[in-house]
Amino acid sequence: MSFETLGLSADMLRAVSEEGYTVPTPVQKQAIPYILQGRDVLAGAQTGTGKTAAFTLPLLQRLSTGPAPEKVKGRKPIRALVLTPTRELASQVEESVRTYGKYLSLTSAVIFGGVNINPQFSMLRRGVDILVATPGRLLDHLGQGSLDLSSVETLILDEADRMLDMGFIRDIRRVIAVLPKKRQNLMFSATYTDEIRTLAEGLLANPASVEVARRNTPAEKVAQRIFPVDRDRKRELLSTLISEGDWRQVLVFTRTKHGANRLAKQLEQDGLTTAAIHGNKSQAARTKALAGFKNGEVRILVATDIAARGLDIDMLPHVVNFELPNIPEDYVHRIGRTGRAGAEGEAVSLVCVDENDFLRGIERVLNRSLPKEVIPGFEPDPSIKAEPIFKARQPRGHAGPRPGSKPRSGGHGRGGRNQSSRRKPQGRA
Repeated sequence: MSFETLGLSADMLRAVSEEGYTVPTPVQKQAIPYILQGRDVLAGAQTGTGKTAAFTLPLLQRLSTGPAPEKVKGRKPIRALVLTPTRELASQVEESVRTYGKYLSLTSAVIFGGVNINPQFSMLRRGVDILVATPGRLLDHLGQGSLDLSSVETLILDEADRMLDMGFIRDIRRVIAVLPKKRQNLMFSATYTDEIRTLAEGLLANPASVEVARRNTPAEKVAQRIFPVDRDRKRELLSTLISEGDWRQVLVFTRTKHGANRLAKQLEQDGLTTAAIHGNKSQAARTKALAGFKNGEVRILVATDIAARGLDIDMLPHVVNFELPNIPEDYVHRIGRTGRAGAEGEAVSLVCVDENDFLRGIERVLNRSLPKEVIPGFEPDPSIKAEPIFKARQPRGHAGPRPGSKPRSGGHGRGGRNQSSRRKPQGRA
């Protein structure tokens, strides 16, 4: 099947062809016809399968061929709203809209926190057809009267499961409450969980269901390996693997922001060009680090789970779990950064005795044991006993404090925030 058979217009096909795509991915093949028909859609597909184009292509076509609405208060009305959990993902979705819509007369914009809100006021005053936003900053604008969602024809929740994990459910419901009752609704998710189905039941009307991967299944082309190692020798082993293996582009995950900064500094001292990306970094710093990683100036990008979604890095060969996540599903999201779009990739996890329970939870989700390999010279010391990493398992998306540590302030990095945290007028994602 080619894109021509999906019913896309000549302008859309031209844009797709110029990006080098000729054959739609499974999720695009299934979802695009339903969306063009105007149906609500619930789509589950692992990362790297082309979900973004699966909704941006038919969305652009429907808006470009439908009747142009009248201006509202002198400005172009917002006809489509895309909600994403993170700033980086919002930027990439809006970039996709511009890329595929370059031969159309539609306009788009992206808004998120962590940046000055004033330029966003000016942009919204001019009006746009398609708005991509993170929930917190969207609510800021709604509260300040700088945007009107009364003309929205299509609502898209991208990475819906991640938004649930990050505590956005109340924000999502507040946004839905101000939208027109009659509209098309699309939900795209990397995992197809029971929580997603519950949310879908209250949002979607007779939805078409699209599922192109089994629940919580990592990319099939990702080779996964576990390296048992003592906690104090992880950094040494990581440097050895990267240097001796001549790994040129490596995405490394830690559990905490402080841990990401510390590891990045240590790797730099080992002579490896490294940058860290997490929620405490400014948006400018995060954009610079990601750009350097993509163009090869930065060899290693150390990240917290804010980077587990939304990082679109072509042909990323190596992902390393320096620390295992305490939420098993987050392992799937992390390693989904490699092995994208049919490419092969490798996911390596450095596991100390403290993390054996986390590993067992991951293997239960995957429904299989992961291969374990002890690196000569880094054999674990059997006399070292496990130390508790978390006092208790926390709700999804909320990592608990280390024993004796101070409670963390509200917030979940890129776009995330605690439901109980006090609202701020500006600066949220």
